[in-house]
Amino acid sequence: MSVYKAEYIWLDGTEPTPLMRSKTKIIETGKEPPIWGFDGSSTNQAAGEASDCVLKPVYTCPDPIRGGNHILVLCEVYNTDMTPHETNTRAPLREVAEKYASFESWFGLEQEYTFMKPDGNPLGFPDNGFPAPQGPYYCGVGGSQIYGREIVEDHLDLCIKAGLGVSGINAEVMPGQWEFQVGPLGPLDVADQLIIARWLLCRVSENYGCDATFDAKPARGDWNGAGCHTNFSTKQMRESWDAIIAACEALGEKAELHVKNYGYGIEDRLTGQHETQRWDTFSYGTSDRGASIRIPWQVAQDKMGYIEDRRPNANCDPYVVARLMVDTICGAAS
Repeated sequence: MSVYKAEYIWLDGTEPTPLMRSKTKIIETGKEPPIWGFDGSSTNQAAGEASDCVLKPVYTCPDPIRGGNHILVLCEVYNTDMTPHETNTRAPLREVAEKYASFESWFGLEQEYTFMKPDGNPLGFPDNGFPAPQGPYYCGVGGSQIYGREIVEDHLDLCIKAGLGVSGINAEVMPGQWEFQVGPLGPLDVADQLIIARWLLCRVSENYGCDATFDAKPARGDWNGAGCHTNFSTKQMRESWDAIIAACEALGEKAELHVKNYGYGIEDRLTGQHETQRWDTFSYGTSDRGASIRIPWQVAQDKMGYIEDRRPNANCDPYVVARLMVDTICGAAS
């Protein structure tokens, strides 16, 4: 009998930031990945006396690590009565995306992350002390500026082989810190593909004896934090400057709600320094990386396009971020 391997991937119930989990199912060739189950008491998603949770496949792609006909299977978590589990943040996004489908929302996510050594320091940091100050590392080249490029290149190749909508990579401002971009894609697709890309990053990092962390402030002191800058547009925004400004104003009206749901440790990252606006202040402006919302200069010149919400943390839940942005901006325009 011919079979293939399906790696089931899901988000658990760990607080304050869910972890990615995965396990392998062997499936007969020609059959689709079925609903499966897992021990929710081991993932902070159920009590021991009623531990069964359900994995419902929602997105599949080729497994670029195993190759062949093997696949990755992203799943939503359900209760055994087939209602969405309370930790399932994809289900609420699905409802909002369907409600405002006529707006044709597009997202581009800029996922920053940091490679961490076993000693707990970022890759590129000496065992004792600190590297040279920030400056030459962003989009840098050379052994004294760049750390982890081989992992980054492997990850990029895996994402491409998996068919993910990655659009680029670059070294970031702090040593050992990098970014990849996903999109433009619709709300569900961009969040699904970001989770798969995160999983691939963590998985390939195993091969190099280090971890990829999405911690919002992996190094204390005068070092940049890690975000997931979120580029967003609707059909109206791609055609109208008034819709751009209306989107910014709508986000300002619900600034507190968004910041509270943009990832753990946001106060440590959004300090008003290191290319951020303070977490308790809202602003928007053209080309302003110190604003909550940046309007790219080309958008201001063309009087149409997209905006960049610079507030989401690297450890944000992309389903929550996408839901809030669609609900706030499209809801205000309805």
